[in-house]
Amino acid sequence: MMKKVLSILMASAMTLSLVACGSQAPAASGEGAAANGLIKVGIINNDPNESGYRTANDADLKAKFTEANGYDASFAYSLKNDEQIQAAQNFIQEDVDYLLLSAADTAGWDSVLKDAQNAGVKVILFDRTIDADPSLYEASIVSDMAKEGQTAVDWLASQNLSEYNVIHIQGVMGSAAQQGRSGALDAKASAEANWNIVKQQTAEWNAEKAQQIVQSVIDSGEKFNVIYAENDDMAKGAVAALDAAGISHGVGKDVVVMGFDCNKWALEELLAQNWNYDGQCNPFQASYIDDIIKTLESGGTLSQKTIIMDEKGFDATTITQDDVDNYGI
Repeated sequence: MMKKVLSILMASAMTLSLVACGSQAPAASGEGAAANGLIKVGIINNDPNESGYRTANDADLKAKFTEANGYDASFAYSLKNDEQIQAAQNFIQEDVDYLLLSAADTAGWDSVLKDAQNAGVKVILFDRTIDADPSLYEASIVSDMAKEGQTAVDWLASQNLSEYNVIHIQGVMGSAAQQGRSGALDAKASAEANWNIVKQQTAEWNAEKAQQIVQSVIDSGEKFNVIYAENDDMAKGAVAALDAAGISHGVGKDVVVMGFDCNKWALEELLAQNWNYDGQCNPFQASYIDDIIKTLESGGTLSQKTIIMDEKGFDATTITQDDVDNYGI
């Protein structure tokens, strides 16, 4: 694994710069320098407790990037972009071979990715895209968040409601998932006279915050008939508020409930027709990343720079137990 090494002077300067900022990168778990020919990877991800999706994603990565599979892996977690960037800088100083990144925000990555490139560290994006020059990373294995949003909105439009009064519960603002899932709904609401966004607010992927948002709308007395939550956990929180207020939801009921991620428990809510729609977001990217790294390590050429995960949406009126078993995470 041939690659350039940062000079001692650059490493010292970067360390002093980080100390001067008065903040600390999220803790990384792992050993120091790779030994016995192991490929050294630094993996930057969002908090595994963020959602069921993220828990599954983190578990998938940890199962693949092990010593038995030829890796010395360290992990860093944060929902904040600046902390993730500091973690990336730390991994570069630790002389990793590969930097794997699921960015909290799409913006702000060019500088540190240039540092990685100058140090000979290969960058692979997973889960989410970023706004950066594609020459700064080797490959990306991501979900098409805009397509996820469009598929969900198209499904909602197909329900042919006389009017759409939507509580829109957003994820962490600036993330690729939020931008993609929000964009389609925003565009539809702007284009159609009978589509109205009653409330649009971030719950930062959190069920309790989502419950509070929906409760505030209920308390205001404003009418609504759709919950469009950008992940399953927030949909769950929204439903808790509906249940507390005695408002019916699901197939043939007062409120249409929509979520994303396809947690198994969420698909079971669809199967019971308590929810109406769930959009899949596939968390299992580790095997694709492993294949890419092994190809690069053997001197091969990648057949494609971007891999889009195969995903679909599920309707409560057509979902089956097999779907729950096969697609639930």
